[in-house]
Amino acid sequence: MVKLWSTLGAVNAFLAVAMGAFGAHGLKSRVEERLLVTFETGARYHMYHALGLLAVAWLASQKGAAADPAGWALLTGIILFSGSLYALVLTGTPKLGIITPFGGVAFLAGWAIFAYVAAR
Repeated sequence: MVKLWSTLGAVNAFLAVAMGAFGAHGLKSRVEERLLVTFETGARYHMYHALGLLAVAWLASQKGAAADPAGWALLTGIILFSGSLYALVLTGTPKLGIITPFGGVAFLAGWAIFAYVAAR
């Protein structure tokens, strides 16, 4: 699973940079400032948790499959949190913001699991 988490971390870091650049350059003149800030928040948390997936790869190299639930939780958080913010801005559908807190909970769970596994 080290290979999987390393790959997912790198791919998500790439996507976070791409989304950040798209927000800064492609959306700047197309959406209002408030929505641009929302998009940037999605990209920032996307990168933080892409790096978290790389940390999970390291943890998996030390603790094996016990690290996997942390990785799945962080990946779920990226999809729900960052994905919902991207979709909210790109579609103009504010109701998508209802999904965002579930991503935040997944991030919290992922880091809690990471800490638990690392401490054992």
